[in-house]
Amino acid sequence: MASDDRWLERLRLELAWFTGQAVLRSRGAGAILRFQHVRPRRRGAFQPLRENEISPQFLDRAIGALKRWGYDFLGMDDVCRRAVTLPEKRRFVALTFDGANKDLISFAYPVLARHAVPFTIYVPTAFPDGVGEAWWLGLERMIARENRINLMMGEKEQRFTVTGNAEKRALFSFIESWLRSLPQADLSAAIADLCTRYRVDLAALSREASMDWEDLARLAADSLVTVGSATVNYPVLANMKDAAALREMTMGKAVAEAAFDREIRHLAFPFGDRSSFRRSHVVMAEEAGFASAVSTIPGIVDAEGRTNLRALPRISWDGRIQSLRMLRVLVSGVAFAPVKPTASATN
Repeated sequence: MASDDRWLERLRLELAWFTGQAVLRSRGAGAILRFQHVRPRRRGAFQPLRENEISPQFLDRAIGALKRWGYDFLGMDDVCRRAVTLPEKRRFVALTFDGANKDLISFAYPVLARHAVPFTIYVPTAFPDGVGEAWWLGLERMIARENRINLMMGEKEQRFTVTGNAEKRALFSFIESWLRSLPQADLSAAIADLCTRYRVDLAALSREASMDWEDLARLAADSLVTVGSATVNYPVLANMKDAAALREMTMGKAVAEAAFDREIRHLAFPFGDRSSFRRSHVVMAEEAGFASAVSTIPGIVDAEGRTNLRALPRISWDGRIQSLRMLRVLVSGVAFAPVKPTASATN
């Protein structure tokens, strides 16, 4: 069913391109693009996280194309300004990167620096400290190695036998969804149990995949780089009590401000889809002192205060559709329904 949905979405975007909508009917002030991983292709048939990555070569082509199409490249401070002022003739695009992944400085930053374009990185501060848990990497490593997996789900032990890649992908999706539904403490306990059972060193995997503070300091020294926060531990905020969720926001901001000796004005909701945060978290973002907060809900940014600055949409650009045609359709905004104005858009 998921593959059918992706095929239909690709067909819809292709039709928008061939009917000329993307070129002639652009709407909104601009778009925020979200990237997770930029790195060369890895070997191995079982890679359930490949959908979250693009190659450095494609990032280079995409930036070049956006320049040719006449987009202004903005940091998040300027996005906030464009979102509350009168529309300008040229539309904008903002490049954002989630998670402080090591591949950003290894593979994406050389491309971004060569093009001299601004970008924003959202840092979950536990990860450069070396204590963050990239549990999705542990889950990927475990399922890749094992054909028989037992785990406790609630009070019942479940047993799975998986052999081919299709079965392994289905199991990864099932367990990932279950883990994301758990309160943070229960998620940590469940993934710790799995990693212990199957000899996966989650701490080492997490450290290897993340930038450290020295890497981040190098990026932060670049005037084209905006540093934002992605809380401390990158939890699913919707699974937390309000006080704990607010603490994640305020502590992530405070740690980053101390590390970089600057105000941290921008937040990314961890995971950022509709199931991972609530309306109350949008209010908390303002209470915590953030000028903006981005989601992963797809859409474009309107001008004149019609888009809530603390619930900004982003277009996730990943490995599923690596096509400049599709990129142009998405950033044009014609693929998304207009968003109704909200009274709290600039409050």
